Amino acid sequence: METSNLMIQRQVNIKAIVTPRWKEDMQQALQGQLNQVDGQLQGLDLQLQQVLTDMQKQSIQPPGPDTLQQMEGVKMQFNQAKSELLEQKNQVLQQLQQVQTLSIDQEVDQGNVVSTFKVQVGDNLISKVNTVELLIRDGIVEEIRGDV
Repeated sequence: METSNLMIQRQVNIKAIVTPRWKEDMQQALQGQLNQVDGQLQGLDLQLQQVLTDMQKQSIQPPGPDTLQQMEGVKMQFNQAKSELLEQKNQVLQQLQQVQTLSIDQEVDQGNVVSTFKVQVGDNLISKVNTVELLIRDGIVEEIRGDV
């Protein structure tokens, strides 16, 4: 008799055990993100100055009301982008602070991946679909939790 089966996907949560190496890696990654955001902020300021200088060169001297209004619009756009980058920087700083306060051997969420599994007639679908977790220590799977 032929057995029917079906392949289904589910989310698998990944949890990491905090180790000194994990903390160092996370701090380096977050510091890299901070450096990138700082570079973007600096580039944004330079770009704004360049755009405003170009607008002034292309307009009559002194700039008319239309040009001044366009320049204010450009400043507003750049300020909005700058605000978004500053918010992003603030979030990274908060994450960095959280990482520094974590205890060694504490479990932390590290994200998730999609997993494919086989289901066949007679399987308990609910237990199979329920969350599966991978527990890792310094990148090595230490435990698989749930119905594989």
